[in-house]
Amino acid sequence: MEGFQGAILRVKLRHLEQWTEARRDVASKYNRMQADCEVQLPTEMPWARHVYHVYTLRAGDRDGVQASLQAQGIQTAVHYALPAHLQPAYADLGYARGAFPESEKAAKEVLSLPIYPEMTEEQIQRVTQALTRIAAAR
Repeated sequence: MEGFQGAILRVKLRHLEQWTEARRDVASKYNRMQADCEVQLPTEMPWARHVYHVYTLRAGDRDGVQASLQAQGIQTAVHYALPAHLQPAYADLGYARGAFPESEKAAKEVLSLPIYPEMTEEQIQRVTQALTRIAAAR
């Protein structure tokens, strides 16, 4: 007999492709609207299809950008704030701070913007306009 979670999963899987395309559309709009925001946008490789489970950009002053967005009522998240080689689970590998400088730099710059399939054009514009104002103020 199928459990409740299995039933939920089966229902959700039916919508996965539609939700993925909707997130890809939101990401595409973010990319177009943020061209002048002085942030590094996510890159989609030509040989891959990004699903944009998260929309993570990089900002030199990540904490300042995050605080400014928060002050404007826009929630963000920091995914992967600690590089893998510095996580306690990998301590036995012996890597110290400085072993992977690019990973450490990225961990200080990554910021995930709101993204979900049902985002409206107005919500996308609100986020990108806020980023534009932040960039203009710097």
